[in-house]
Amino acid sequence: MFKTADLAYTYDGSFEGMLCCVFESYTWKETPLAIHSDTAEVGLLLESKWIETDPAKAERVLSSIPKRISPQAEELVRLGFYSNTPDKELLLLQFLQLGFAHGRKVMNMLADDTVNALNKAVQLVRREGHHYLGFLRFSVYGPVMAAVIEPQHYILPVIQDHFCDRFHGESFMIYDKTHRAALIHEPGREAIVTLEEWTPPEPDEDEEHYRRLWSSFYDAIGIKQRRNDRLRSSLMPKKYWKHLPEMKEGTSAKTGRLTPGKAVAKLEGGED
Repeated sequence: MFKTADLAYTYDGSFEGMLCCVFESYTWKETPLAIHSDTAEVGLLLESKWIETDPAKAERVLSSIPKRISPQAEELVRLGFYSNTPDKELLLLQFLQLGFAHGRKVMNMLADDTVNALNKAVQLVRREGHHYLGFLRFSVYGPVMAAVIEPQHYILPVIQDHFCDRFHGESFMIYDKTHRAALIHEPGREAIVTLEEWTPPEPDEDEEHYRRLWSSFYDAIGIKQRRNDRLRSSLMPKKYWKHLPEMKEGTSAKTGRLTPGKAVAKLEGGED
């Protein structure tokens, strides 16, 4: 049995650090009242216990999840960590306590508050990642394609395989402005790195030309008589519009999924 400890675990904010919090909890058979990263704003008047990140301990916890619960549980924990759900670390600890106690059955315990909350958090991460597969727009700056996104959840690991496979022969960067991170890819190499700030350079004349062409095409395929702004906002929420060139002021674009700029021409074979 775990006893409730009147303290908060503090860790470095990494996935490995969170797993070390789980290791610490099992070592002392205690459940803290809170778990938070060292950069989080905390208002609780609790004694803080610093949890050092130890790769060996993190690996022991991680490797035990598919063995004692299921491979699907490992994916659930990873995606849950990527969410911006409040107190996600404590939620993940409670889920793993249930999982290690009940095994594979925990995946079907959907009426349990912890399992239900984690599944909802993961669903939001997957949904936002899926949206960005269609709503991400690259621009071309010299030899590199670049895009800026501002997701609620940390979805770079979720969309990484899709874009690295689709543009395996290109050099590109996807900058997550919300989480200060970037997915950087060049043929044969890819990585997600910390990037505190990045401002796209002004587009050159060619890029501006391709943006105008994209917006014109986007307008041309629309049917004015069937325009439904409410439905459009539902299918393509306004939070994505900021980085969509077809949604800039002065256009009347409808929905679409192509990538604008020179990247479109390359995909269609119209650019050498």
